[in-house]
Amino acid sequence: MKVAIVVFEINEIDGMRAMMPQIKKEWYDELIIVDGGSTDGTIEYAREHGYNIFVQQQKGVGGALNEAVRRVTSDVVILYAPDGSFIPDRIPAMVEQIRRGADVVNVTRYGYGASSADDTMWTGPANRAFTALVNLLFGRWFTFTDFLYTYVGFKRDLVEDMQVETDVITWTQILMLRAMRMGRTIVEIPGSEPKRIGGAVKVPKVRTAFIILKTILQERFRPVRPPAVAAVKQA
Repeated sequence: MKVAIVVFEINEIDGMRAMMPQIKKEWYDELIIVDGGSTDGTIEYAREHGYNIFVQQQKGVGGALNEAVRRVTSDVVILYAPDGSFIPDRIPAMVEQIRRGADVVNVTRYGYGASSADDTMWTGPANRAFTALVNLLFGRWFTFTDFLYTYVGFKRDLVEDMQVETDVITWTQILMLRAMRMGRTIVEIPGSEPKRIGGAVKVPKVRTAFIILKTILQERFRPVRPPAVAAVKQA
């Protein structure tokens, strides 16, 4: 089983310098960096260090993932943001869960003893509120402890199986919700979130909140082809 790590970023030179050396080469067969059009030296840093990097054509985080994942040739995809908020040692733990049979592995900041050092008085309650809404509407299939971290690993063939072809910021959440409703196995593992390293937060909070809400409602009432079977939750 081959593993690809997809690194998505824009103007994260400080994070790239600190985090990329922590990703061990034995963890992956393929590493792709998708850049949102950095102007701070990130692209030059990646090329100097021999990384496979390209600049996305579609806009935003969703567009970056949509383009990058389709370049992957490996069996497993791990999504990674190099801003310091994703602990690298979760990568082999995610791969191991997929080897054991999981289709999707979701790293949680709020379950099994994990925590977030990067939450604010607004983002923490908002994350938990959206997670609660998802559990209310989708709880018959799976119960999340953290729906919005985006530190996720999955089998590559899910992208086509779940018909995920979108550039919206909730790309990862769409994949998880569709996989869950189709009876695929979802696993959560703990992973505390440190504070980000340098750079600025790129996500517009109010606009993103509306997109998340729209995604949740659309996916709840989206027709599902075959009958869904309850997914299995593991820690």
